[in-house]
Order: sequence, then C-alpha cells, then structure tokens
Amino acid sequence: MKRIPRRSFLEAWAASAALPLLKGFVPMKHKPHVVVVGAGAFGGWTALYLRRGGARVTLVDAWGPGNARASSGGETRVIRATYGPRAVYTHLTMRALALWREHERRWKQRLLHPIGVLWLVEDDESYEKAALPILKEAGCRFDELTGAETAKRYPQINCARVRWAIFERDGGYLTARRACAAVLEGFLAAGGVYRQVAVQPPAPGEAVRCSDGSDLAGDAYVFACGPWLGKLFPDVIGDRVRATRQEVFFFGTPPGDARFTEEALPVWADHANHFIYGIPGNEWRGFKVADDARGPVFDPTAGERLPSPEALRSARDYLAFRFPALKDAPLLEARVCQYENSPDEHFIVDRHPRADHVWLVGGGSGHGFKHGPALGELVAGLVLTDGAADPQFRLSRFGR
Repeated sequence: MKRIPRRSFLEAWAASAALPLLKGFVPMKHKPHVVVVGAGAFGGWTALYLRRGGARVTLVDAWGPGNARASSGGETRVIRATYGPRAVYTHLTMRALALWREHERRWKQRLLHPIGVLWLVEDDESYEKAALPILKEAGCRFDELTGAETAKRYPQINCARVRWAIFERDGGYLTARRACAAVLEGFLAAGGVYRQVAVQPPAPGEAVRCSDGSDLAGDAYVFACGPWLGKLFPDVIGDRVRATRQEVFFFGTPPGDARFTEEALPVWADHANHFIYGIPGNEWRGFKVADDARGPVFDPTAGERLPSPEALRSARDYLAFRFPALKDAPLLEARVCQYENSPDEHFIVDRHPRADHVWLVGGGSGHGFKHGPALGELVAGLVLTDGAADPQFRLSRFGR
C-alpha cells in the first residue's frame, strides 16, 4: 500500500476535511491480510474499511455481530454531538453522521432516526456551556432554548427547574443490533470473510489460535473485542477496560397518546443530578429510560442479565418526575447490558507496545457506538498507512 508519513492520523484525517485517506491508496500486488477480532461497532466498521482499502480481511466474533452479550447489542443507541469540552468526539460524531447517512443510501436500510436530541439544563451548566462553541465550529445544527421555550415546545416534559436547553437538530438514535448486521452484510458483499470463533492473542511471530483448533495468520491484527479486551491482554490493557452492569427499561405509553412518539418528542438527555437519558418510540418498542451512571463491575460472558428492583424503582421515580403523564406507565421490557469503560472514558486506539502489527481498539465507555463508521475509517487508515495513533487515544496516557 502507499504509505503516508507516520504522524497523528487524527491530524491527517481532520486536515483532509474528513475525507477517507483510503481513496489515495495504490493497491500492491500483495494484499495484506488483516485479522479483525470483534464484530461490534468498532471491529465491524474497521473490517469494512480495511476491505475497501484493498486488504484481505477476516473478521471473527465469538457470538456474532450485535449479540446479546456485546456492548454493541440491543435495540437502540443515541447519536449526539454534545460532548462538553471534548471536541474530538463532536468532530467524530459529525463525520459519523455523514457516514451513517451514506450507508443508509448505499444499503437501502434505515439505521438512523434523526429526531433530534434535547439537552435539559438545570443548575450545573458547565458541560453544555463548554459544548456550544465546539458545536458551532464543527458545523452542528442546533438551537438554544430558554426554559420557557422548552416547556412550550414540549409540554409533556416537566420543565419547572429547566433554565435552558440545547436542541441538536441532526441528532437522534440508531438501531444498534440491526446496524451491526448491516455492516457484516456490507463487509461480506465487499469480499470479506467472516468466521464465528473465539480466539486467543497471537504469541510473537505466531498465528492466532481459534476455538475450533485452527490457526489464523495475518500480516496485521486488530483486536476490537469490547469488554473482553482486558481479559485477552491482561498485561497491556487489564483493568483499563472494565465492564460495568447497565440497566435499560422500556415503558408503555397511554394508548393513542401521540405526545410520547418520535414525531412529538426527541431523544432527551438530562444532567440535573446525574446523566439520565431516553429515547421515545424506539420503533414502537416503548419509551426507553436509562441511567448513564456506571454500575457495578460485570462479567460480560457469564453474568446473569436480570434487571434489579432497585434500578426499576429509580427509573420509575425519574419518569414520574420528568414525564408526569407516565407516572404509572407499565414496564414493557428491560435489558441488562454493559459499558466497557476506560479510566478517562476516552477511546483506546493504539499498537500493542511489544507487537507493532497488533492494534488494540476499545474503551467505548457507553458512548462509542455512534462513532463506529468514523472510528472504523480512522483505524483502517492507521493500519493501512502505518500511521501513528492520536495521543488522546494512546495507551501511554495511562502512564505505562
């Protein structure tokens, strides 16, 4: 492949107005074989962009893309550009939005529901205030609303203590499990190979050993295995990626009541006491309520996924306060998923410190799914151009 100077790929990516650098590649006679481990939001999109960049790619996953154990599983995910002072994720979101739209057209599937995202501000406004200039600079379309304007526009929300709000016009939600399946289909259509096996990391100079007893040799490896990244690389990653138990509830709205549909209400994000968010409608699945506070440490492989009475009671109490008409709404469905958190909630994108051809990608920290296409484009560029990971994502930030 044609190589570019080793520098911050994020710099190069931004300098190119977020156009994929893969367009400039000149295919070599020998196509490198890249093995991608993990078919979730990070791994699936990375495999797709590697294949489009000319590599031979084998994508593997122990249980399949968007499976019930995966951090990318479940029905829906929020896509939003407000990230307080963390500008890198605002820019990644804007690139991801363009790529989600592009792939909807390409695949003729609806994956993005751009119903908007409403940020409710009560006392502590530091997060939202820090985001405003970044949203403007990134070209995000948004409105600033007073508390009174918010209450008038959305009377179904209790805005008694809401002082102001941000409404992101291009935000909304994504269909998560369906999107993972669509990425796999696109990858296979592009000539990629998928295998459903578990693997162990390669020893220096050796191939990956698969659970079916076979070996899988590659010129490069990308491990994007979500909450299992720390277990596969205990010496390098270890508890720098920790899985936490997160509970999500879907409530039933009154029959025929249009106030809580996607047509009448956007995704909402509430920083009043701590971060609680929700999605109306969810393609008729129910009114989703989730608490972003990190739950207890969780085993993503063997952990039982039964919702707790305490979390359900907390969700009901919140619903009764913020959406009074849903005070007695019945529970339709509940899920126990997990976040795979890094200590600072920044992504991890870096080479293995003792194996230059092995890339480690993870630390989605509950906000990574939306960025999948942009991050996959970025990681593929790093692998195919011998690029340097951005310092914000490197392992060295943890001190060893």
